[in-house]
Amino acid sequence: MAETTTSSSITITPKAADKVREFIAAEDDGAEVLRIAVEGGGCSGFQYALGFDEGAQDGDAVIEMHGVRIVVDPFSLPYLAGAGVDFVDGLNGTGFKIDNPNVVAGCGCGSSFQMKDEDAPSGDAGCSTCS
Repeated sequence: MAETTTSSSITITPKAADKVREFIAAEDDGAEVLRIAVEGGGCSGFQYALGFDEGAQDGDAVIEMHGVRIVVDPFSLPYLAGAGVDFVDGLNGTGFKIDNPNVVAGCGCGSSFQMKDEDAPSGDAGCSTCS
């Protein structure tokens, strides 16, 4: 059974919530929630995976804010504690942006990051995307 989180360890801006609702409305596959995960990968050790899902899975945390539900798996939740989700529209790209206080270093191109207390390389060392 999914766990509903009442104190939001993850926040979402009203603009990002509007975009989530817009994207979910455009889906025709039964999507109802935004799923956020942290996965191993990228040159700095971790990367985010965002997508739309039909609902929460067993063990997922469910955060409800501004009329949208965000689901996070139990592995990713500690890495996302205190993170904020926004939607940016600018010269450097358009899309969801995660401001995560647990990140200590990132890839120069922004596609991956290093978490606190991790041994992954820092900065853009070895990033083929940044070179």
